[in-house]
Amino acid sequence: MKKFGLLIAGGIAAIVLLANLAPMLALAISLVILYYSYKGFMKTDSTGMKVFWAIAGIIALCASASNLPAVLGAVAAYILYVVYKKWNNKEKSSFKESNDPFTNFERQWEEMKKNQ
Repeated sequence: MKKFGLLIAGGIAAIVLLANLAPMLALAISLVILYYSYKGFMKTDSTGMKVFWAIAGIIALCASASNLPAVLGAVAAYILYVVYKKWNNKEKSSFKESNDPFTNFERQWEEMKKNQ
């Protein structure tokens, strides 16, 4: 039943991710443009270039804000990652070998009790 739930969650996340691929790409491009316009604005001393970089930054900021629902695609990608990790998770034994002398003593004591 657990695998069925993971399959359903993974399927829904995959559909959401595929539906938001183009907005995610547009968001990434607009954020890159915004970053470079900020860097160009900070580097230049010319007033004309500062105005140019400011206008480019404002346009990129508006484009980034319009693609904000693409964050759902990033969340869906994370959910797919978590589902993949849980799907491939092999059941590990809860018994862990320890170097603690008290734990080893308790384990050996239980083995001695069983053998009597």
